[in-house]
Amino acid sequence: MISEQRIMPAENELSVAALLGGASHLIQTLAAPSMVQLVLRLALAVPFWRSGMLKWSGFLKLNDTAVTLFSDEFMLHLPGGPYHYPAPAVMAFLSGCGEILFPVLLVLGLGTRFAALGLLFMTLIVELTVPDGWPIHITWAAMALGIMAYGPGRISADHLLCKFVLHPEK
Repeated sequence: MISEQRIMPAENELSVAALLGGASHLIQTLAAPSMVQLVLRLALAVPFWRSGMLKWSGFLKLNDTAVTLFSDEFMLHLPGGPYHYPAPAVMAFLSGCGEILFPVLLVLGLGTRFAALGLLFMTLIVELTVPDGWPIHITWAAMALGIMAYGPGRISADHLLCKFVLHPEK
């Protein structure tokens, strides 16, 4: 009889287990894969968008500071270097375009894996330019790789295009 009492959980143990189970379910619902993928896309887009906005003074018109940074300030830290950027005006223009275009694509969830690849490449270049910034750069790289690996999620233009254009029978 005593052994039977030990096997049966107490009432308060059941309520704690039910509370923990409910809390776990709530957390799992809030962190649904599609929501995580959306937040990941937004989190990666923000720093690049903000940097890109600082480079422009009008439509396809770089400001002087952007070109000056690539010609005088930014250096590639490669073995035997650091080296100046080749064609600094072109590099500033390409950087500014990528920092605007890729974040827009990420937010929309359009061409998401390619946009994440573009930002991963830009992150590698930024790391070569500012090697001491690796703690934030590795975070950007991890976000880009996560997006590339798991895709944009259901809350994206890519998902809608796939569902309604490429595979309308499903």
